[in-house]
Amino acid sequence: MKRFRLWPQSLVGQIIALVAIALFVAQSINFVLLLQERNRVQLTSQTAPAVFRIINALDNRPDRWPGRPNRPDRPDRADRDRDGPRAVRFSTARPVLTGKPRPDIEKRAETMLSDIGLAARSVVAVEDDRVMPLRRWERIRMRTTGDGPRGPRAGRLVVAVEYEAGKWVTAEARSGNPPARFGGWLIGQTLILYVIVLLPLLWVGSRLARPLKQLTGSAQQFARTGAADAVDERGPGDVRDLTMAFNAMRARIIAMLDEKDRMLGAIGHDLRTPLASLRVRTESVEDDAERARMSETIDEMNRMLEDILSLARAGRSTQAAQKVDLAALSDAVVEDFIELGSPVDLADSDRAVAFVRPQQIRRALRNLIENAIVYGDRAHVSVLHENGTIRIAVADEGPGIAEDRMEEMLEPFTRLEGSRNRETGGSGLGLALVRAIMAEHQGELRLANRPEGGLEASLVLPG
Repeated sequence: MKRFRLWPQSLVGQIIALVAIALFVAQSINFVLLLQERNRVQLTSQTAPAVFRIINALDNRPDRWPGRPNRPDRPDRADRDRDGPRAVRFSTARPVLTGKPRPDIEKRAETMLSDIGLAARSVVAVEDDRVMPLRRWERIRMRTTGDGPRGPRAGRLVVAVEYEAGKWVTAEARSGNPPARFGGWLIGQTLILYVIVLLPLLWVGSRLARPLKQLTGSAQQFARTGAADAVDERGPGDVRDLTMAFNAMRARIIAMLDEKDRMLGAIGHDLRTPLASLRVRTESVEDDAERARMSETIDEMNRMLEDILSLARAGRSTQAAQKVDLAALSDAVVEDFIELGSPVDLADSDRAVAFVRPQQIRRALRNLIENAIVYGDRAHVSVLHENGTIRIAVADEGPGIAEDRMEEMLEPFTRLEGSRNRETGGSGLGLALVRAIMAEHQGELRLANRPEGGLEASLVLPG
């Protein structure tokens, strides 16, 4: 399954992304709760004036609701309200109301009447666009200040309540101006919250990321070259402890590798001295055939010693990488084999430049060509450009390698031919050494059987 590409890969990026998502979810929940509360308050403010007029009119009628005590001290306002601009009308038939039905106001009015102990049998509410007359205090303010009406004039809300069977009371009120939008305010609040929370998080993340990035780079450099600079011990305590542990491990590994190199150098020197002495002594052997066999054995021991030492030192080369034309390098190696009478040819190829250690690439290519000649009778060399990489391919005309043994052949001291006869192959270190050289160059050694027969071994290098 492919990883979602928009999701950050770094630890700090993931923490910031999670916090940002959590803030967004929290603000979304807050927005929903605020919107619900706002709608509830708006609905109450629209419903309350009409409900108040209805309750006030019912409290001042001589035929009050059953069970309610008489209140002779209250004046009867029904007749006065009936003549006013917001008349409260009583009727014995269901009033005919025109306008947009408001079931939300009907439900809210029922709840408000129930809260004060008045159980309405039925509630009907409608809203239309007719403008309600101005209140008295609004007219006084306009005459005093000379201002016109502030904001859009509200429409009319009509609420009818059946308080007893066949008895209805109807009241009118302003429907209320549409409330101001608060989406922009909420977005601004969210942005401020993001700034307050994420900026300190970015600062902490940068303090955490810098030493981790340096630590990663040092570890990668150590994997490529076997040496790396020490990492600055800074950042939070946990990161400093990790850096200190890495620096201690690095120093110990470098000391061990240096000791290994010194030991290998001493072994190589101590073994070459007796081999040179044996070569001198072979000159005193009178039998030419025996002398030749002894010389070949000594040469084979020297080559094996050189391969072992080279494999042991892989990854710690002292030669600096440089820009090299791999096509020209391959041509020079092939020419050396042709001068020795070996069946090798090179296909025409374009210029292929890469940063490599030329001596190591020469050795890797020579090993592949020698294997192709020994096991496949002939070597065909070509230099190809493929998908941003440079591939030096060495193909032979031999039997190839079984697919289940491809990986095995890259291990040290593994030979395709089971006997230990030196005439049919070397010590089994050639491909292992080539793979180590490719790993040091961030490249790859590929083995594949050719459809027409034979094996193709390729050195794949970054272009």
